[in-house]
Amino acid sequence: MTKHLEQLESAIDLHGMSRVELEQVADEIRHVLCGLLSIRTAHFASNLGVVELCLALHSVFDFRSDRLIWDTGHQIYPHKLVTGRYKEFANIRTRGGLMGYPNPAESPYDLFMTGHAGCSVSTALGLKSGDDLRDESHRKSVAVIGDGAFPSGIVFEALNNAGELASDLLIVLNDNRMSICPRVGSVARYLDRLRTNPFYTGLKSEVVRMLNHVPVLGDPAERMLAQIKEGVKAGLHGGMLFEELGIRYVGPIDGHDIGLMCKYLKMVKDQPGPVLLHVVTEKGHGYQPAAQDPVFFHTPPAFEDEAGQAKIRSGTSSPAFTNFARDAIGDCMRRDSRVTVMTAAMCQGNKLEPVREEFPERFFDVGICESHAVAFAAGHAKTGLRPIVTIYSTFLQRSYDQIFQEVALQNLPVTFMLDRAGLAGPDGPTHHGVFDIGYMRVFPNMVVLAPGDGPELAKMLDFAIASDVPVAIRYPKAPAKDLGLGDQPIELGKSQVLRWGTDGAILGLGGMLESALDAAELLAQQGIDVAVINQRFVKPLDDALLEKVFDDCKFVVTVEEGALMGGFGSAVLELAGDRGWDARHMRRLGIPDQFIEHAEREELLADLGLSAAGIADKCRELAAVASEVA
Repeated sequence: MTKHLEQLESAIDLHGMSRVELEQVADEIRHVLCGLLSIRTAHFASNLGVVELCLALHSVFDFRSDRLIWDTGHQIYPHKLVTGRYKEFANIRTRGGLMGYPNPAESPYDLFMTGHAGCSVSTALGLKSGDDLRDESHRKSVAVIGDGAFPSGIVFEALNNAGELASDLLIVLNDNRMSICPRVGSVARYLDRLRTNPFYTGLKSEVVRMLNHVPVLGDPAERMLAQIKEGVKAGLHGGMLFEELGIRYVGPIDGHDIGLMCKYLKMVKDQPGPVLLHVVTEKGHGYQPAAQDPVFFHTPPAFEDEAGQAKIRSGTSSPAFTNFARDAIGDCMRRDSRVTVMTAAMCQGNKLEPVREEFPERFFDVGICESHAVAFAAGHAKTGLRPIVTIYSTFLQRSYDQIFQEVALQNLPVTFMLDRAGLAGPDGPTHHGVFDIGYMRVFPNMVVLAPGDGPELAKMLDFAIASDVPVAIRYPKAPAKDLGLGDQPIELGKSQVLRWGTDGAILGLGGMLESALDAAELLAQQGIDVAVINQRFVKPLDDALLEKVFDDCKFVVTVEEGALMGGFGSAVLELAGDRGWDARHMRRLGIPDQFIEHAEREELLADLGLSAAGIADKCRELAAVASEVA
């Protein structure tokens, strides 16, 4: 079933294939993708949608020399399969296996490790500009960007610059009417008009034949014809927006017709200046369940294919922190009409569909535009509303300046719900949300919390909505077991003592609390009695309790699922230094100063010494040192 894929040494082998053979390769790729999903969860519908596009690109260009950037990169699987990685593909998204996103360490065909949307046009333009400056103008530069990412602010910054530079750049707009959820906004409506213009559709072949006979450059008469040509193109295509920016618009064309794709790519390959090729695809194409429900099949759980139907494997794990966050948001909106919600194309990822359906007038999906989401929320807060901005930790980084200028500086009551704060497992370094503690706690006026379990998350959200300052609540991509934390209310800057012991103390933050408690049990079995503190607040810290911990306990260990540099443990050390506490027997456990590769979250935690066993090992080490000193 995979005879062609098995024989591909590199993508250049596609150049000698016929259209029929390329279509056979497309079938083989879809077969492999379905096989992968029978093993583990992975990005699915988006990869099915770009199979023909990928094959056409590699058939026309030589990306050993030419440049190719896949925006976001979660649709990279067909590209990996045809660029010499077929034999390794079964291990994708596993520890030590292929990354689920582009990775320059794997292949020279991958130029950037892309996991955030919208940057492809900028980087591809930069590559072309750099090549031109280095007298390597023969290199072509191609950016493939989806319609969901296209409204991102950085895209229009890049288009503005591309039109000014007039560099030879090909932008392939992969239009499948989807982001992760259905796309939103006026740009989406504009693209819909482009792809559904019946006048253009009816005359497509005739117009293409006519325009191909009209020269672009030459004497005054030819230049006049060229102007007429551009006017006809703009009128028929509706692509005036791009044309006015200095970007030649071509399309829309069927992105699942390999022959047609190759024809158009060859036509635009040597066109001078920036060109946008509008390609219409179907997310989930080739597998009916995915095509019918591309939202669910964006990253579905593992399933078995039974006669063209997906049989999802059942799971029994505890509800995730994300589920508790969603329910808590819904409860707040029912009780308080001032509460509004903003998300950036992550309605499905944050499981907010029920909230959107119940409160459509107070729910705002702004698309992949995180900076706008935060500034928009600041506007809501200024009018007296209580906005909740719910965005993955790794994506909220894109709005850093707006958190500073529009929220913290103005001291506005915006609540930030940071999903996936911590290790994102198989999604890898582009998605690990490990920097938010460092980038949130530095802002004056900002309050930063982390719940130890699901019920506590709901209480923290109530606290945030009642506050008159900006509040950030971070929680991991993990099951949220009920740890029985009791009814102690959330009070500003107050931690919670879960057990006391003077041999040492473990300060557990957020999702690390369960491991801290388990570590304490392991230590108790060996006669080491440690305190466990549910830290709750990163900022402000519980000064009084921490002073008691440093006075009474022989050692202190902070545990966080975040970067150590500038993180929670650093905040405790800073406080100890300011107060003159003896911190010689304090140790910090967390993410070291390096990017963490992809693997299951539990594997990564164990590797980093953040499992219960790893925490207990560090405590035993410190207890032994304390015993020797005594």
